[in-house]
Amino acid sequence: MALIPVEEARARILKNVKPLPAAGVKLEQALGRVLAKPLKAVRNQPPFDASAMDGYAVIAADAATVPATLKLIGLSAAGHAFRGKLKRGECVRIFTGAPVPKGSDAVVIQENTSASGKAVTALQPVKTGQNIRFAGLDFRKGDTLLPPGLTLGARDIGLAAAANAPKLVVRRRPVVAIIATGDELVLPGGTPRADQIVSSNSHALAAMAQHLGATVVNLGIVPDNLKATERAIRKAAKADILITTGGASVGDHDYVQEALKNSGVAIDFWKISMRPGKPFMYGRRKGQHVLGLPGNPVSAIVCARLFLMPLIDALLGLPTVEDLVEARLGASMKVNDSRQDYVRAKLVEAPDGSRTVTPFDKQDSSMQRTFREAQVLIVRPPHAKVAGQGDVVQILRLDF
Repeated sequence: MALIPVEEARARILKNVKPLPAAGVKLEQALGRVLAKPLKAVRNQPPFDASAMDGYAVIAADAATVPATLKLIGLSAAGHAFRGKLKRGECVRIFTGAPVPKGSDAVVIQENTSASGKAVTALQPVKTGQNIRFAGLDFRKGDTLLPPGLTLGARDIGLAAAANAPKLVVRRRPVVAIIATGDELVLPGGTPRADQIVSSNSHALAAMAQHLGATVVNLGIVPDNLKATERAIRKAAKADILITTGGASVGDHDYVQEALKNSGVAIDFWKISMRPGKPFMYGRRKGQHVLGLPGNPVSAIVCARLFLMPLIDALLGLPTVEDLVEARLGASMKVNDSRQDYVRAKLVEAPDGSRTVTPFDKQDSSMQRTFREAQVLIVRPPHAKVAGQGDVVQILRLDF
């Protein structure tokens, strides 16, 4: 099977992907979820004219010229409104957030008054509307408060609560099942033999999928055995996305592709014109997306950044536009070969917003420490010419 370009692979993965169904969740469970239906205000906020300060509710005309002595006829506190109506020459003691009494059109702040028994003297003039939060100041009935496609944060939850919404309609989280394959792997905390290594891919991929808003089912390590691989694939039948890592090549101990085919997965493509990550594989089983990632750690995570991230976004109803930005090279780069290269690099952002990226000298796809220290990937197109220091390149952020 011929190598296909990265852009074509991405397009084929995202083709005909529709957002997952939506359901209502309680407000306390909505943080980090993606809103599927807009939240519209069903009432005004504030629902009444409210005082913005502690002081006295007055008729502005009565306090236009000071000093002006008024008769105190009552009190309005938050949750305890004054039920009467002001007449000329009267005032009501009022506290922040309390309803402004009928007839009043201004509030004199407490510091600008003096009081003696039922007599209150305004020492500073006020204008109509001064120190009042009018009904609907924040939002009005019918306003769209939260748009669909929004990943809900703490401020969004606060606004929804203020709008008296006990539930929000959100997308179902995609379920991602992960299988790591290889006799050479042991779980973290285990004791590797001299010919084994500690498995890290499934943990990194699980963390990345959760960061992107998915629910993860980690099916652990599967030995290099066809039947065992098929059993693990069957366990993942209900997942929206199945990720395998390792065993995607065609060596004597690589069973993943055969096991997937035996399990009803139609392989769309295998091998991409990219580095690292060439042996990436993609297929579908009914409504399930299957991503066969390489075993090398950096290769696996780079592929996940390029293909898993937009797939999860699409299932959540989020935009899947490519997020490349430009930067200038801090060091020269050699001519590239026929594969699109994703080069780990450090990023420095200047106060003026300009970006400088410097690639690491060593780019081996097993080097996770270097990957951890990188902030971006420099994207080098196929057959890119020599790039000198200061030349503009495109970069992809590693923000997970």
